[in-house]
Amino acid sequence: MDNPVIILGAKNLGIVALEIFQSHKIDVYCFLDDDEKLHGTEINFVSVLGSTDDDGFLKLIGKKCEAFVATDDNKLRKKLVEMLIERRKVMPTNAIHAEAFLSSHLAMGHGNLIDAKAILNAGVKIGNHNIIRAGAILDYNAQIADFVQIGTGSIVGDNVTIEEGVFVGAGATIVSGVKVGKNARIGAGSVVVQNVEAGETLFGNPAQKVKV
Repeated sequence: MDNPVIILGAKNLGIVALEIFQSHKIDVYCFLDDDEKLHGTEINFVSVLGSTDDDGFLKLIGKKCEAFVATDDNKLRKKLVEMLIERRKVMPTNAIHAEAFLSSHLAMGHGNLIDAKAILNAGVKIGNHNIIRAGAILDYNAQIADFVQIGTGSIVGDNVTIEEGVFVGAGATIVSGVKVGKNARIGAGSVVVQNVEAGETLFGNPAQKVKV
């Protein structure tokens, strides 16, 4: 990547994204965040210059800068992605840590965050705008849709299918061949041994459906 990056979101995930880009010696032009208390501050010497809808900075995206959306709030993430597509006709770039392992035989979309020590093995297919936390493992032929979050140290077994909007907590294990339906939630440390229906929340070892 030749162009610097504007990061939309200056809180926790924004700081992670900054470190990821810096791991590749990619310049971050600035942060944009809707929290006015952050405006004019610096994070690791990178300034928070305005809001996420500030045209003065958005006009740079697609011309002189790339963009990355850094929030783990899926509703807000979708809103910002749609804004970039509508107003700038661009998709966010990927943020892939230099210490992540990505097989040369995988397929990946746009706007994904892959943190340090994550492993994506051969045959993995990962869509758009996903968050793969540090140390997570996606084994061969795992299929990940869009706006999925995989927690730190989680293991996604081979031939697992994870549909859009799924949240997998830290240290969870999803065994080989399981399908996890849209917007399901898997609790931290859980072991999922059977298919999960859309919208369900599971927790435990073995993971059981819980009421929310």
